[in-house]
Amino acid sequence: MCNVDGEFIRQINVKQVSAYRELFKRFYSYMVLYAMRRVQQREVAEDIVQEVFIAIWEGSKVFNSYRGFRAYLYDLVNNKCLDYLKHKAVEERYVVYMMENQQEGEDGEFGLMREEIYRELYIAVSELPERCREVFELHLKGKKNDEIAELLSLSVQTVKAHKRNAVCFLKERLGNVFFWVLLFKLI
Repeated sequence: MCNVDGEFIRQINVKQVSAYRELFKRFYSYMVLYAMRRVQQREVAEDIVQEVFIAIWEGSKVFNSYRGFRAYLYDLVNNKCLDYLKHKAVEERYVVYMMENQQEGEDGEFGLMREEIYRELYIAVSELPERCREVFELHLKGKKNDEIAELLSLSVQTVKAHKRNAVCFLKERLGNVFFWVLLFKLI
């Protein structure tokens, strides 16, 4: 191990802030890419890597070598990715179960969840720019692109662009709730 790497590990072990800045510079991009290959979502991958950095900072593990430290980082990222994927699978199974077992009146917890998702969706839709909101509200009412174009005196391409922009905005604004919106086929 070269002296620079040895000094870096010593500084990590004594929780020196400058070493954590160096840790970020050396590993952040690579670890995010590594996590993205597993979870397929950049934001989730970035969150996982942040969790790993926090775990290193808060942990009491002492590292003996640069190579061992590096292997530990990637193992930690891999394990957190696996935990995320397991949790996501459980959520998806729950949703399927709830949808298969929902009652016609949608009472109880499922009905409340659906109601809350509708509320979040409509709050987010109200934040869209005016023309984009008008297009998207007509879409939510079941209107086809050519009908919306005619009603609002727009081209079909403009309608499609407004819908695409609305979906991008909603996806970013709603975060995890967007998954539920799609699942309930609300858009």
